[in-house]
Amino acid sequence: MSSSASVERMMGLAAAWLMLIALLTGVYAASAMTGHLHADGHTALASHLNALMGTFLLGVVGWTMPMLSYGPRGKRVLAIVLIVSSYANWLITGVKAALFVAGIDLQGQPKNDGVFVALQIFVVVPMIAAAIAWIVGFRKRGAT
Repeated sequence: MSSSASVERMMGLAAAWLMLIALLTGVYAASAMTGHLHADGHTALASHLNALMGTFLLGVVGWTMPMLSYGPRGKRVLAIVLIVSSYANWLITGVKAALFVAGIDLQGQPKNDGVFVALQIFVVVPMIAAAIAWIVGFRKRGAT
């Protein structure tokens, strides 16, 4: 198996697991929304949707890996950043549902601010960088 195929397989497997997690998180969201679980139902639903969107992102980027001009190491780095960020987006959002915090800005409240910082470090900044790297990867080798 070529190293490119192993990166594609890694992304496919990560997407498959994240899909299962997304489906199970749907139970978490439903339980929160019906009051059977003490968590913010709308944020729990966002966690469910983040996992679904992450699944699709990993699948699509994995499918486009052969089209990218990066070598095996570059493709692997891009895959790892996207996998970690996709799982982090699901997990941090699920935790913030249980904490009843927004986590979208610094408010001087430790739980909220911790969620905000975690989202910036593990989701926002890496996802923006990965999106740019994905776009740049479509350039032909040697193109300026």
